[in-house]
Amino acid sequence: MGERGTRVISIVDDDASLRRVLTNLFVRVGFRVEAFASVEAFQNSIHAQNTACLVLDLQMPGMSGLEFLGHLAATRARIPVVILTAHGDEAIRRRCLEAGAMAVLPKPFDRHALLDAVRMALGEQR
Repeated sequence: MGERGTRVISIVDDDASLRRVLTNLFVRVGFRVEAFASVEAFQNSIHAQNTACLVLDLQMPGMSGLEFLGHLAATRARIPVVILTAHGDEAIRRRCLEAGAMAVLPKPFDRHALLDAVRMALGEQR
């Protein structure tokens, strides 16, 4: 497997069907993927340490995506984050970007826009 296959895309979303869709999308283009139902499950996994990009839902039970962005900044974690949200407006988008997100995309998402955002977060050229 190539270098892309060794880089893990971690998905954190409380919607199981969306986790499956996202996993399938990223696997089809050659990424290794791990998916989690909550921030806490991600934090407790061994994959938190080798995540190359995190695709994160904004609103979830437990710690929200925005709260987790704050935690990542406070701990100086250097994981690029792409936020997906069905509840975003311009103010939320701005707060997420100021908190360190690389991109904020609406749900339902455009798969090309999501793949472009992840590639950008990873520093890949198209």
